[in-house]
Amino acid sequence: MKPLKIALIGNPNVGKTSVFNALTGLNQHVGNYPGVTVERKTGTAHLSKDVKASIIDLPGVYSVNPSSKDEEIALNAIFDKTNKDYPDVVVIVAEVENLKRNLLLFTQVKDLGFPVVLALNMADQMQKKGISVDVPALEKALQTKIVLISARKNQGIEELKQVVLNYSSYPTRPVFDLKSIDKEYFSLLENLYPKQNPYKVWLSQTNVYPFENIGNVVSSNAFVQKSDSEIKKLQHRETIKRYQFINDILKETYSIDTSKATDIRMRFDRILTHKFWGYIIFFFVLLLIYGSIFELAAFPMDLVDGFFADLSAWTSATLPEGKLTELIADGILPGLGGVLMFVPQIAILFFIISILEETGYMSRVVFLMDRIMKPFGLSGKSVVPLVSGTACAIPAIMSARNIENPKERLITMLVTPFTTCSARIPVYIIIISLIIPKTYILGFIPLQAFVMTMMYVIGFLSALIAGMILSSIIKADRKSFFVIEMPTYKAPILKNVFLNMYEKVVSYIMGAGKIILALSVILWFLGSHGPSSTFGNAEEIITEKHITDHLTEDELADELAGYQLENSYIGIIGKGIEPVFRPLGYDWKISIAVLTSFAAREVFVGNLATLYNLGSEAEEDEAKIIDRMANEKREDGTAVYGFATGISLLLFYAFAMQCLSTVGVTKKETNSWKWTLIQMVFMTGVAYIAALIAYQLLK
Repeated sequence: MKPLKIALIGNPNVGKTSVFNALTGLNQHVGNYPGVTVERKTGTAHLSKDVKASIIDLPGVYSVNPSSKDEEIALNAIFDKTNKDYPDVVVIVAEVENLKRNLLLFTQVKDLGFPVVLALNMADQMQKKGISVDVPALEKALQTKIVLISARKNQGIEELKQVVLNYSSYPTRPVFDLKSIDKEYFSLLENLYPKQNPYKVWLSQTNVYPFENIGNVVSSNAFVQKSDSEIKKLQHRETIKRYQFINDILKETYSIDTSKATDIRMRFDRILTHKFWGYIIFFFVLLLIYGSIFELAAFPMDLVDGFFADLSAWTSATLPEGKLTELIADGILPGLGGVLMFVPQIAILFFIISILEETGYMSRVVFLMDRIMKPFGLSGKSVVPLVSGTACAIPAIMSARNIENPKERLITMLVTPFTTCSARIPVYIIIISLIIPKTYILGFIPLQAFVMTMMYVIGFLSALIAGMILSSIIKADRKSFFVIEMPTYKAPILKNVFLNMYEKVVSYIMGAGKIILALSVILWFLGSHGPSSTFGNAEEIITEKHITDHLTEDELADELAGYQLENSYIGIIGKGIEPVFRPLGYDWKISIAVLTSFAAREVFVGNLATLYNLGSEAEEDEAKIIDRMANEKREDGTAVYGFATGISLLLFYAFAMQCLSTVGVTKKETNSWKWTLIQMVFMTGVAYIAALIAYQLLK
């Protein structure tokens, strides 16, 4: 017996994902719809001992008329019978406080001919907010089964399961009379296609949903076919008529006693969206986020780093000598360490962001930032990708799909990589520690921390400036209007917070992690092999060269590692590309580290550990890398990492395209190699020019 298929649908911010989590727990899978990066979230729930259900959590939508590409793709799951997610029953999740608005989507989905269950969420707030619902009367009027639930407190979930089990006995006839929109037109559709669902036939006119080839039939009939403007007018009239229908029902079944309602939400909104205090509060929220990333992630990152360093050393000492042992100890294990070392930062970042989203604060931030973003060709919704970009540009660019305006969505995707992602943090820490002294501004502000903060500011400002430039180039096909729903304030559900954090961590490990691991193995091979004339005879050459220097065993091993690296294939490549980077103040070693870090910024620090002969150390920690880099000299005796070179590197990494994965996700989201290449060339060009000017002026 195949599992029952259930689709969860609802407006944004109604607690639909909380219901999904309550039903499925950890039995979830997060992927993408075929060919696109629209998130597809599915899970498994046991409705009874014998019945297992497959549940799909569709992205929040306001109606079946999509306003963005991701809504169109996601909604297609309930419109196309050939879709593998086509449901047996639909559960509409509505917020009891905003029932009128939520019922628009309900009536539309109900008219598609599905067995529908209406789950009224946040029922635990009804008494506090003075809300009264006559459930039996509302069930009769809407011709559906209604369940009062509170996903936050896990109330009504078991009842919801039992109601869904009996879906086959629920009526599937339309609840709304389409002829009230345009009697002549919809009567004609019914006569022409008597065996088809009339609402499906009507929606096929939008050329968005091809229902069982209805679209092709309708488009061939000139009398039935409507122009785009006529369709828009009918859609608007449909919305008006449906709300009139909903109002008539709610007058008899739903009431709010305003004397019991509180104005706490309004009080908070006055402060959090204030023209002055709103920005001050948001600034301190950002300080909390970045401070938490640095302070709270430091200890677990050191644990992960130390564990893999010890494991690598143990593997080298325990397994038989040979290429396989070298591959595991020097290639695979350091690669895994490089992937997992940044998990604490990403987990902490998304833990905090999830809390802010759960409470409803992020919607206020979006509204607040819209007035700043507009002059730069962006909207308030762009702040979510830009803030998310401080963790990783990949999910940040994907989150831009929620921006309805095509121009603003494209610009947001193109400029988001300018924001400082978490992978740049170790690069900045190493370089700032090298060139910035441990002094204080005004006696209490650490100079190094101030410079780190300025790197974030530079990234954000460069994103805004790039947005303004692109806005003058890219022409909009329609004027942009910014509309956002302000959800009610809610205490965060920790289960949702941890599940969201878990999803993001897994996405990072399975996405960028695979690239980092693969690159680590490739770098190991290129760094441990070379021409036999030099690389193959390295031990003999180094021993003879330092025969009178009385070096210790470890010092001799370091010299050997350095010579082998310089004469390996990667050393040869590095010297070949050195002329390109020399004007920026980079030698061949820095050139290799910069070039290879294009695959993933995280590998820069790990590569430096190898490039500066730390391969024989048990722990390649940050202090050893900094010390070795500080003592690195050029042939003329000057420091390789002087102030000019350090600033040049900081600016290069501030502006350069983040990584290869970012290029891939930009191509997928824009569906255009043109914009992907423009983004890559523009960012690389800005990075090179900024680094060049800085080095030439400061050297």
